[in-house]
Amino acid sequence: MPKNLVIVESPAKARTIEKYLGKDFKVLASVGHVKDLPAKDLGVDIENGFEPKYSVIKGKKKVIDDLKKEANVAETIYLAPDPDREGEAIAWHIAEELGKKNAQKIHRVLFNEITKKGIEEGIKHTGPVNENRVNAQQARRILDRLVGYLVSPLLWKPLKYGLSAGRVQSVALRLLVEREEEIEKFKPEEYWLIDVTFDKKEQGKLKARLEKKDDKKYKVENEEEAKTVLAELKAGEYIVADVLKKEVPEKAPLPFITSKLQQEASRKLNFSAKKTMMVAQRLYEGVDLGKEGPVGLITYMRTDSTRISPEAQAEAAEYVKKEFGEKFLSKGTKTAAKKKNVQDAHEAIRPTSVLRTPESVKSKLDNDQYRLYKLIWDRFVASNMADAIYDQNTININNGAYGLKSQGKVIKFPGFRTLYIEGTDETAEKDQEIIFETAAGEKLKATKHDSKQMFTQPPARYSEATLVKTLEQEGIGRPSTYASIISTLIDREYAEMVEKRFKPTELGRVVWSLLLANFDKFFATKFTANMEEELDGVEEGKNTWKGVLENFFKKFKPELTKAEKKFTVDLKLDLKCPICGKELIIKHGRNGSFAACTSYPDCKFTSNYERLEDGTFRLTEKQGDEPSGIECEKCGREMVFKSTRFGKVLACPGYPECKNIKNYVKLADGSIKILATGEEAAVPCPKCGNKLTVKAGRNGMFIGCSNYPQCDFTANMKVTETGEIMPHTDKVDENVVCEKCGKKMALRKGPRGRFFACTGYPECKNIKSTKVLEDGTITVK
Repeated sequence: MPKNLVIVESPAKARTIEKYLGKDFKVLASVGHVKDLPAKDLGVDIENGFEPKYSVIKGKKKVIDDLKKEANVAETIYLAPDPDREGEAIAWHIAEELGKKNAQKIHRVLFNEITKKGIEEGIKHTGPVNENRVNAQQARRILDRLVGYLVSPLLWKPLKYGLSAGRVQSVALRLLVEREEEIEKFKPEEYWLIDVTFDKKEQGKLKARLEKKDDKKYKVENEEEAKTVLAELKAGEYIVADVLKKEVPEKAPLPFITSKLQQEASRKLNFSAKKTMMVAQRLYEGVDLGKEGPVGLITYMRTDSTRISPEAQAEAAEYVKKEFGEKFLSKGTKTAAKKKNVQDAHEAIRPTSVLRTPESVKSKLDNDQYRLYKLIWDRFVASNMADAIYDQNTININNGAYGLKSQGKVIKFPGFRTLYIEGTDETAEKDQEIIFETAAGEKLKATKHDSKQMFTQPPARYSEATLVKTLEQEGIGRPSTYASIISTLIDREYAEMVEKRFKPTELGRVVWSLLLANFDKFFATKFTANMEEELDGVEEGKNTWKGVLENFFKKFKPELTKAEKKFTVDLKLDLKCPICGKELIIKHGRNGSFAACTSYPDCKFTSNYERLEDGTFRLTEKQGDEPSGIECEKCGREMVFKSTRFGKVLACPGYPECKNIKNYVKLADGSIKILATGEEAAVPCPKCGNKLTVKAGRNGMFIGCSNYPQCDFTANMKVTETGEIMPHTDKVDENVVCEKCGKKMALRKGPRGRFFACTGYPECKNIKSTKVLEDGTITVK
């Protein structure tokens, strides 16, 4: 019987840790939080010092019972959830459930890395549950509940039931909407670029750009002015004013913190912040490396510190020296300037050993794991390498009143760039990759004069990388929350991705306009950033969690009361009703936003509308049913393409007299293929060799074996470009685990589409929504 019990939150983490600890330790998983605020109540006693009313999460009673059973017979209990606020809260709730009789046996243990060394170090240096950290988490949870639970219902009446107004998510939505408004209000300004090319013979072509006139910055504003400038330049003489030569270093990057990892994974791997953290969690908890068994490949991935342990730094230095040579080794320890909101509780994100190179473990990782591990490994090794050095020369050229500049830059020593080049958000024009030899006073002969019309550009919409960067800069949320903030905006349909950039949806804009009109102060970036600092103060022991909540609620309550009495709803469209001339307003129905007359019910005019590029509105016609050219075989009418909430179908317009409906697909050549039950698939059953046919079930059409019930093979159906019917097997994430009972979750299909369901049904009835990743894998949303 093992003497020691270790409790973690993840089954994968449990398997890795158990391998290292041996037979005297039993490792169990709580599978996430075991207690939380109730799902259907506020769960906070505001009058009694904001006391939370925690309850056991549905489906977790059996988990708690199993933990208690093992805890009662163990000599020592180690609580080892993740080393952050959420992990501390999980440990605190577990300790609470294990009861007073086990209190003396409980130790909190922190694993910065899931390796033999990391686990042994953690077990040696245990302590109590950090109450300040628990209280910081608790204060955040209660704050979010107060705002979400009390503000969200105010949106339901003017819009629709179920909308949410999250404390931090709404501020992120504000950023997206305000950026969209900036873009709409932007007026492009014309300007012209003037470039002159000089032939330096054996050195090549030297290009210089007009920058000054009369020693002041100069912008050519129109074509007429450009022609005048070109004429004066051609008539004048080009003389080199001065040549500035210098060495320019490019500093090696620091190792990743959470926000920088999310930004770089977005730029280089096209990963969402949520996907980055999911994959990183797997790398941290342990990947099976065959003979070695499960090994944690990276250190803890929720951190805001660039600090590195001396041992890891020494190992990396030895690797750089051996693989690249001593001159590529960094000349000292690099550290970031200390920011006021940095906790510095953990090391930076790094490989647990640089000797586990990406190529050496590639065969044991899936593609996403390999790509993210390589990014982390490359960045960490590069952070221990020397800076890159460039030779740069700047040549200033005069022609009368005009000043031109040519800049060239060539790499002198590649340093860290041999291994790693940091991604960028915007593409800047590169310097000429050549150094021209010239001297002050030299006369240059122009071989070409170019002018190019340009227009100033509006600010770009946020990408995942730039949104994370802005959230960090503004102090909105914390690195561990960025992924959930962003995914919530998409899941709630407040924003959508357009060309890999966030665009607020019409619903998102309407929601924000209501929040702005009623709670502007509480969803301001500065106010939210100040709240984050107060929560940090709780963790540091400077603030009490109840004091933070009392100060917030003292300011929030009057605004809430005012909004509850009179919720300002100004959703006017600046358009008049074409029937009665009254104003039109935005309403929201199950099919989205629409325009409606303010004199309803006297006037029942409604219309679709669209928001134009400049932010103004225009009414649009409701889309009618599109004729198909296919005759209904039951009544002879021409069938139409009809949009339903389940998608498009072919339907008879004679409804309700004729209820003929057909499923269809559009082929590559534009023709329509009607899908009918009994039609044979193009391939035989892979299980028994009999024919596969199209069948209809309550959840739609599928392919099944004609030899049923002797053969029970079924599959989803796909239609090729040429119209052949084939079985389709989904690529499903096999690592989806139920957070309530720890069992695997399986993909199921219901009347409303696909979902993940716990295989522990009917004891556990947990279900999750799905989403499709970039590689086609279906996973949990």
